[in-house]
Amino acid sequence: MHAPDELLARLLKGWRFLCRRGFIGGFGHISARIPGSDLFLVARHSLGAEAQAEDFIITDLQGRRLGGRGDLPGEYPIHLEILRARPDVGSVIHYHGMYSTAFTTSEHRLRPIHLMGTLFHDGIPVHPDPRLVTDSDRGAALARSLGAHRAVLMRAHGAAVTGADVEEAVGGAFLFEENAHRAAICAGLGRPLWLEDSVAAAAGDELLRNRGPFRRVWALVESESPD
Repeated sequence: MHAPDELLARLLKGWRFLCRRGFIGGFGHISARIPGSDLFLVARHSLGAEAQAEDFIITDLQGRRLGGRGDLPGEYPIHLEILRARPDVGSVIHYHGMYSTAFTTSEHRLRPIHLMGTLFHDGIPVHPDPRLVTDSDRGAALARSLGAHRAVLMRAHGAAVTGADVEEAVGGAFLFEENAHRAAICAGLGRPLWLEDSVAAAAGDELLRNRGPFRRVWALVESESPD
């Protein structure tokens, strides 16, 4: 079984972009729904920066492997259960962000503190279970914690960021961690001055309507791609 070449190309570009910026660092993975089907692609276990199209495994929503090389990542139920629960989601990124994850083990709750962070103005829930998401029950619990939000933090573990497509998920993860980085700096300087909810909602809704942040990040992805 073969996946669409265009989708594989976007996954490869997004994967390499995240690798270059240390998002993956030996841990983490990206997935994408194959349009018009109940199948999705997910990066294989222990995939490094030198990824190839064959390194993305075709899987159905029952967890059956249908193509690709290598082993499924141990936490593939993150992708399986979020994609099963959220038909509006076309791509999921799981990674262990240094700054975002720090907010799950501190007195501060991560909120928008920068314009681009307002993409997540509707809330950033924290999943309370730090264990690896290695089965459907844990994946379904994570999907419930995510709910209708764009991202969910995993206590003392990492994050899962969603998007309607690969471009939106990659851009979202990049800007999610950038907001967390800025927030961590502000927390180190004293009391963080979070954006007011009404301000964040108005700014975030505007950004989501025009999709400018996602286009800008993807333009950076494309500019760095050798293909």
